[in-house]
Amino acid sequence: MASPTVIPDIASIKDHAGKVLGTTEWVDVTQEQIDTFAKATGDHQWIHVDVERAKRESPFKGPIAHGYLTISLAPALLPQLLRIEQTSNTVNYGIDKMRLPSPVPAGSRVRLTAEIKKVRDIRGGAARVTIGLTFNVEGATKPCCTADVIYVYFP
Repeated sequence: MASPTVIPDIASIKDHAGKVLGTTEWVDVTQEQIDTFAKATGDHQWIHVDVERAKRESPFKGPIAHGYLTISLAPALLPQLLRIEQTSNTVNYGIDKMRLPSPVPAGSRVRLTAEIKKVRDIRGGAARVTIGLTFNVEGATKPCCTADVIYVYFP
């Protein structure tokens, strides 16, 4: 894996708009993580947490990760790709256009590719930055999750 793109300050983020930041290392998505996520969110749907039933009845032939578990990997993975310096605070502003085109089977590995898509200046020197995320499962032909996340970086 390459080093993260280091942007020296908020004003310089615009110089990176339209640029792919790279791809992270693979990370495991285990049944234990899925079960823990289910406990944290209250989403105990059998397709995620009942291994034997999922093997018998699921079209995926086994349990799959929650879609929100997949997107929740972004804060852990994105620092492998991007570091913006001279910021006092970063706020998660939201998610646009999240899609889950394919499943993440328990026991699989995923990685993230990211791109700075849009930068909007905010009064006081802050910036609202839209980052396109694409998660892929190892060996799969199409992404398991795509989303445009929005962060506000404050000086």
